[in-house]
Amino acid sequence: MTTSQERRYTDRLEEFADRRPFAVDLVLAAALMGCATLGGKLTLPGATPPDQDGTAIAFMGVACLVLLKHRSHPRVAVVVNAACTTVVIALGYLLTPLLLAPVMAALYWLATHTDRRTTRVYGLPTMLAVTVAAGLSDSMDHLSLLLRTIGPFFWLLLPLAAGNMTRLRRAYLTAVQARAEHAERTREEEARLRVTEERMRIARELHDVVAHHLALANAQAGTAAHLALSNPQQTQKILTDLTGTTSSALRELKATLGLLRQNDDPDSPPLEPSPGLSRLPELVSACASAGVTVTVSTEGEPQPLSPGVDLTAFRIVQEALTNVTKHATTEAASVRLTYSGSRLQITVTNDGPAAPVAQSRGFGVMGMRERAHSIGGELHAGPRPEGGFEVTTALPLQPHGAGEEAGV
Repeated sequence: MTTSQERRYTDRLEEFADRRPFAVDLVLAAALMGCATLGGKLTLPGATPPDQDGTAIAFMGVACLVLLKHRSHPRVAVVVNAACTTVVIALGYLLTPLLLAPVMAALYWLATHTDRRTTRVYGLPTMLAVTVAAGLSDSMDHLSLLLRTIGPFFWLLLPLAAGNMTRLRRAYLTAVQARAEHAERTREEEARLRVTEERMRIARELHDVVAHHLALANAQAGTAAHLALSNPQQTQKILTDLTGTTSSALRELKATLGLLRQNDDPDSPPLEPSPGLSRLPELVSACASAGVTVTVSTEGEPQPLSPGVDLTAFRIVQEALTNVTKHATTEAASVRLTYSGSRLQITVTNDGPAAPVAQSRGFGVMGMRERAHSIGGELHAGPRPEGGFEVTTALPLQPHGAGEEAGV
């Protein structure tokens, strides 16, 4: 309690000193002048005080007046105080801490406002001049030379050490504040980057969900309209599949939005698991109802995939088949899964005529490439020399680093 009150008082004093620096310096100069005047009146028992009271007061008044400029001219303040104090000591005044108060304050402010080299250049000659004056003064001639010089030396060394510690403390606090500000800026930039990455991930997920099902629904509706008169039974089957397609779209859209709205409430309904390659039969069936026959083949021994890689693989196949449904003029496509070592290679091709430019551009291919890169994989998409279009991606069975989160 007492410590917190002292800190509040110290903070208020520092705030007042920052707002009214000249007033604070004026009060300090007056207090130091009082100390020097009182010190000039002290003498040893039985000793006669010097007769130059006015001269000493004048010198000490000049020394204290110069201290008003210690913030802008600390070197000048030290030099003037050293000269005035040396003269007063030479006049025979008893050397006491009260008499040394102005020059001690000047040395403290010198060490606080300047660097270590400047402190040595101006502080050591000041200590030497005052110590020599004390050794030559007759005010303490009954004392040994060591006793006359060791006192002033240590009294003047004290403000230099205290000022150096204050300067180091201020530099440390400034560095800590700079690091805190840098860390705050870094956190803000990292937060913005995470928000941007999350927006891109949500955009890819919504694009894959909405674009795929809308393309299938459009193809199914077009096929049903074409067969409505000639093959009513097939039309009815396609319309039934269309209902399943829209229901699946709503279900996946609800799962995606539910993930965004998820909180830590234990009573919140559980979310559906992310889709993976296990849903390839459902995807193939949906494409078949849209008029595209898809064959799936597997080479190598199937390996377990992490959830992020499983979702990425499914979304890439889904987007590639969506592009076939929307852009290709073929009625057949193939999906080949190749397990080799620690990687899974997926190849989606169609054997139609040369693919239009639109199939190799746009956000679909861009999204597939971003998904593959996010887990440490790679993707290539483009027209085949013999016609049609091919999408090839190589994905690690386990994502690299933070790619797991990126793929989910």
